[in-house]
This record gives sequence, C-alpha cells and structure tokens, in this order.
Amino acid sequence: MAFIAHRKNLFKGINKQALAIKLLESALNKNRVAPAYIFSGPQGVGQKEIALRFLEGLISGGIENTSLRRRLADFNYPDLLWVEPTYLYQGNQINKSIASQKNINLNTKPQIRLDQIRQIKSFLAKQTLEADIAMVVIEEAEAMNEAASNALLKTLEEPTNGILILLSSRLEKLISTIISRCQEIPFKPLRSNEINTEILNDWVSKEELIGAYKQELINLSNGSPEQLKYNINAFLEVPSDILPNLEHKPGNYLKALKVAKEITEKLTLDQQKWLINFLQEYFWLKEYNYSTAKKLEKLHSNLLSSIQPRVAWEVALIEISSKIYDD
Repeated sequence: MAFIAHRKNLFKGINKQALAIKLLESALNKNRVAPAYIFSGPQGVGQKEIALRFLEGLISGGIENTSLRRRLADFNYPDLLWVEPTYLYQGNQINKSIASQKNINLNTKPQIRLDQIRQIKSFLAKQTLEADIAMVVIEEAEAMNEAASNALLKTLEEPTNGILILLSSRLEKLISTIISRCQEIPFKPLRSNEINTEILNDWVSKEELIGAYKQELINLSNGSPEQLKYNINAFLEVPSDILPNLEHKPGNYLKALKVAKEITEKLTLDQQKWLINFLQEYFWLKEYNYSTAKKLEKLHSNLLSSIQPRVAWEVALIEISSKIYDD
C-alpha cells in the first residue's frame, strides 16, 4: 500500500487532468506500461509535465525522486530523447523552441522530419546508460511529414526496449495505423473559470492592461493555460496605438490604408498572424459577424502567400470597414 502511495506522489501538485493521471498511475501500479502512448488534447494543458512525471515513475519504480525530476525537466538524462518540430534555417535544422527564443521569424511551418525519426530508431537501438529502457517523447507529433510518419510506423512495428510518447493536439492529422499502435491518454481543455483561477492571478499587475480583452484572450487559448500565457505576452507586445484603430474598424479607405501601414511597419509577420486570430475572436464576440471572420481568414491566407503583407492588410481592412462588401 505504501508503494502505491509513493506512486501517487509522482503527480502531487498537478491539480488537473485527473483521468490522464489515473490511467498512468494504473499502468505503473499494475506494471502494465504500453510500448507507445499518444497524449491527445489541446496543446499546453499539462501533457509535457505529466509525461515527465510518468517517466520519472517508470525509472524510479514509482518512488518520487526530485533530483531525477529536475534532470528530466532539463533534458539532462542520457536515456531520454525529446523530439520537437524543426525549421530549415540557413541550411541547418533548428528546433522550434530555439527559433522562438532567438526571435527567428520563418514563413514556413515547422516539421518533424525523416532524419529525426531515424535518430529515434538509432537511439532505441543503443544500450541504455541508467534506466532500464530508453524513452522518447515526440512533441507536436502531428507535425510529422509523410516520410517521417511512415518511418515512425515501421519503428512502432518493430520490437524495442523502449517507450515512445507522442504529444498531439491534432489527432486527426496522424495516420490511423500510428494511432492504432499507441494507447491514447486523453487530455481535456481547462474550463474558463479554471484558467481564471490558475493563470490570470499571476497577471494581477497587468490586469489593467488586459482588462477589456480578457475574455477574448481566454477564448483564443482553447482551454490551455500555456497558450493563454503566450497570448497575454503577444497581446502586450502589440503597440498600444494599434488596437484602438481596429476595434471599431477603420471608418474610411484612407484610415484603412494608414492602419495597414502601421501594422506592417510595427509588427513582425508572426505578430500580424497572431493579431488576425485575436481580431477574429474580438469581432465575433462583438458582432457575431461570419462575414468579418471569413475576410480575416482570407487575410491570414494572403499573409502566407506571395502577396505583400501591407497590400493584404489594406484590402482586408477596406473590405471589413465598408458596407459595400458585407454579405
């Protein structure tokens, strides 16, 4: 009984995702750990933290080990391979997290590539140094390209002395045969009041700045505390003179052209894409206008194409500001 109590301590302090924790505790208690898991659900609702705690329990036999916990969290453990999507930058692969830290803006989507899956296969084939089994976590598994997906499927079909955990917020983008070879652990979005309690209390000093847009920021986060933190930071990075010029829509063509110029001169492309998502939520809450949402979605697509950003914003702002274009 004491052994089980130790195992329960593995997840102490995590006050969400009770179902996921129950399933993982059961696997440890019964010593029936699957060779592969998919942690499915919205990004940033506890998958990473719970995956690391689960691996801690797997290594330690269920006994809480804070020193091991720190090493895993710092990716300073020889038998853990953490894989994340990469960009191609100046002829080299660069991890998504590193690109974000260095403020490298790339107009492409990050991918998990074939050579990363080959690295996983090689890692699983090696003799472990400390743990009984090798451990691999694939973050944003839905970002695998076709070649990587096929290679991972072959890896899952082969017997190995290791465990794979796929984190995915878009389960429908994974090929069905990969899903069928993994045990799914479902993660649920947090409710609006849970996010309020858990996250917004940390932003009391900035509540005045967020104030009027609090609900938009919560809705935009899809029940994810991690995404809410990102959205609050992104909101605070937008120059204070831009949103007032947008919240009532530019009143005429000249103002629309002026606002488009300010946006493209003061915001990076990533910031512009975030602003579009925010405006979609803002205008939907304000007027429930599907036409405006469609035009903003078209603007988002145009920013990803060869159209100059300023021209794309000019056209979109003129359209959403003019009754001529209303459906």
